[in-house]
Amino acid sequence: MITMSLRQQTSQDSVQGLDLARLQSYLGQHGIVLNLQRAPEKFSAGYGNMNFLIKTDAGPLVLRRPPLGPIPPGANDMAREYRILSGLHDALPLVPKAELFCDDVSVIGAPFLLMEYRPGLVIGEEIPSDTIEGWQGAEPIGRVLGSRIITVLTGLHAIDAEACGLGSLGRPTGFIERTQRGWSKRAHLTWGDAPPEALGQMLDWLAAHAPQSGAAPTLIHNDFKLDNIILDPDTLEPRTLIDWDMGTLGDPLYDLAVLLSYWTEAGDPEAMQELRQMPTARHGFPTREEAAALYAQASGRALQDFTFYRVLATLRLAVVFQQLYRRYKTGSTNAPEFARFDDLSQGLLHFGVLVARGHYF
Repeated sequence: MITMSLRQQTSQDSVQGLDLARLQSYLGQHGIVLNLQRAPEKFSAGYGNMNFLIKTDAGPLVLRRPPLGPIPPGANDMAREYRILSGLHDALPLVPKAELFCDDVSVIGAPFLLMEYRPGLVIGEEIPSDTIEGWQGAEPIGRVLGSRIITVLTGLHAIDAEACGLGSLGRPTGFIERTQRGWSKRAHLTWGDAPPEALGQMLDWLAAHAPQSGAAPTLIHNDFKLDNIILDPDTLEPRTLIDWDMGTLGDPLYDLAVLLSYWTEAGDPEAMQELRQMPTARHGFPTREEAAALYAQASGRALQDFTFYRVLATLRLAVVFQQLYRRYKTGSTNAPEFARFDDLSQGLLHFGVLVARGHYF
């Protein structure tokens, strides 16, 4: 995740996650002159990939690499992201242009890519106060943002993957069954011999309610949410759609469900309030059900078996936060924020059970 906030590094030799001397040499071999008069600036980020604004003689670029420490299989895939950016840029102008991919881990310690830099506003947990104060739209700011999020998602799902060279991306056949199996396996591995009772309830429910067939496959983002959309600071129109390392061909209803797994409402239980991912509990945002209806209307897709997708996406989110907590417990990160993720992940499991039982959309 790239945000507007930048942290200036002071060393001209290295920053966390970058060896500047090796990087400068490698880029020079590819015709890119890295300017180190000002050290790379690290974007304040979420819990995944690391992003740096670098200066080159041709202009600023974003360098993107996986996080430090062990990487789960299939995660933080820079090669996949570079391929998607390269294919989608012309078909979906919101996608930034890819500039370079490096799979030589001796350069900075991990594969990385360079892509176009598009400045703008990124909204995470809170909408900036000056943005709220300056809003002059006829509708509440959240209502407009919610509608635009759905518009971007339906636009992505309408892209012809074959036409942009991405028709062989991933394995769309059996996508939902494989996704369910994969997250169930990760859940067992993450919680080990002492799984919470709610995890067993969720897994049993999912096994009993798997849809017979999903929606026709489309390109999906696989982690679509508001802070992956860079906005025009004045108009709040989307400028850029980022964070493509998990993109694939799959079931578009799962992409919608992943978005809604982050979509907190004012009346949700504590775990959803503690997500701190999107400001959707305030500011006039649509409810999850209203957002889903907007998607159905715009895309023309029926939301068949959508409770299953919602529960599966909530399981995914719970497992991700438990994985992050395990990184904290094993010393792979010392970020104090990670200490709360055990309670959060278990709260999300309980919420998933409530969604399965129809208490929440």
